[in-house]
Amino acid sequence: MKRLISVIGVIFVLFAGLPGLATAADKEAQRAEIRKNSAATLNQLYKTNPGTRKLVESAAGYATFSNFGMKILVLGGGTGQGVVVANDTHREVFMKMVEVQGGLGFGAKKFRLVFVFENKEAMNQFVRSGWEAGAQATLAATEGSHGKAYQGAVSVAPGVWLFQLTDKGLAAEATVKGTKYYKDDALN
Repeated sequence: MKRLISVIGVIFVLFAGLPGLATAADKEAQRAEIRKNSAATLNQLYKTNPGTRKLVESAAGYATFSNFGMKILVLGGGTGQGVVVANDTHREVFMKMVEVQGGLGFGAKKFRLVFVFENKEAMNQFVRSGWEAGAQATLAATEGSHGKAYQGAVSVAPGVWLFQLTDKGLAAEATVKGTKYYKDDALN
């Protein structure tokens, strides 16, 4: 009997760490951490480029992600999590991201992303379908049809602007990468 109880205890400990079995308190703690990272990301963006505050606040919504990526020789990848916030309702949708990279490079970096959605359609499309990126953009861009340009931002889709902020880390890379953003079913 003691052996059976020990086996059940080991099984319980193993399964307790699985994401699908997280308690409501665990999930709320994860949401709180994502919100904290989101606020820090926005504050870093506003400090770096003060004019972005008005852009973010007047947009239909925004998304912030905290990511970690690693590159060793010709292969690399990364993961992250974040939140999409609708400015009019303050509704939050928690999301994850995963990326794979190919190309020559070596290093690790922690970085933050801020997506700014000019309209609800672009924001809802991002939330509903996720989003896949096929290239790494590092330069400022303009949107020719509307004549808009935001310093430090890249237009990644119609009505969607992206700011990338780096934290600690050094990466020298020439890459082609694919990134997928998708809803975090466990936190929504």
